[in-house]
Amino acid sequence: PEELLADADKLAAFKATLAKHSGIEVAALATHGNCVHPNKEIAAQFEADFRNTVLLAEKIGVDTIITFSGCPGDQPNAKYPNWVTCAWPEDYLAILDYQWNEVLIPYWKEAVKFANAHGVTKIALEMHPGFCVYNPETLLKLRRAVGETIGANFDPSHLIWQGIEPVAAIRELAGEIYHVHA
Repeated sequence: PEELLADADKLAAFKATLAKHSGIEVAALATHGNCVHPNKEIAAQFEADFRNTVLLAEKIGVDTIITFSGCPGDQPNAKYPNWVTCAWPEDYLAILDYQWNEVLIPYWKEAVKFANAHGVTKIALEMHPGFCVYNPETLLKLRRAVGETIGANFDPSHLIWQGIEPVAAIRELAGEIYHVHA
């Protein structure tokens, strides 16, 4: 995206290639990373990738971005992401409170505003282990906190290896699945 945004000729050639293949439609653009990584340099690069993908989507008329929710550390000075999957012992509740209320929800509220301002109305999060949104419950939690722009990129492989029944997850996410990986 950065290269296409920086060079009008390359962007025009990209659009021409898409137009030449009229039977193919770009349904979404994907950018995968951890925009809330506790290492600020890593987070900044993924954030730049996310924003450039949104800007490219705007230029080619795509309204859906696929990405990960990200995973912060366990406190502001953490070095590494900390994937918490249970609420006990109580230390984990404090980590989850920090991750969701001080980092993840504020980040996604701003990211959604940026995306919406550039015509991206659907951010399809992959429910992937290692990130705060890793199952239907956590996806719906973020959606309730941030709004309808957040939905699912349904990749059954990520659910299967967590022991989640894909059909049950589809039912739970009815109307909130924006893209599917097969």
